[in-house]
Amino acid sequence: MADEADKTATEILEMMANTYTQLYIQCVFAPKYRMAMLHPAWDERLRIYISSIAKTNGHKMLAINNMPDHLHIFVGLHPTHSVSDFMRIVKGDSSEWINKEKLTNRKFQWQDGYGAFSYSRSYIDNVVKYIMNQQEHHKKISFLEEYKKMLQKFDIPYEESYIFKLPEDE
Repeated sequence: MADEADKTATEILEMMANTYTQLYIQCVFAPKYRMAMLHPAWDERLRIYISSIAKTNGHKMLAINNMPDHLHIFVGLHPTHSVSDFMRIVKGDSSEWINKEKLTNRKFQWQDGYGAFSYSRSYIDNVVKYIMNQQEHHKKISFLEEYKKMLQKFDIPYEESYIFKLPEDE
């Protein structure tokens, strides 16, 4: 079994030998129904856990921060994963961990979907500062307002009814 895993890793490295990328992606996602479930008593553990998921999968965590109702991550994305694969792994593994650790009083789930925004290398410092300053930023603007502004800034068309559903929307 270990030989199979090593062979696969070696094959991937050989396939990627002449692949050079610069993929900086900010992802934004929320607990189901945008509920304020990311509690300060354990949110640092969550950030460490998600950072380890990224590193284990070959990505470079550049910044991670959260508010009780959403989380931002900024990664140097390894080309072996698509953004959707990366988010599936992060959200799946982290929600499983939150539930296994019994960090919430009810079953924890992430909201379906996410926002993903790409940046050039010259924007890394600005994006890192923005993410690390979430607590101050959200004293002035709500998460939903912030998210809509990001979609508009990146000229991403969206359907209002699909942005982070509330319980009555289901």
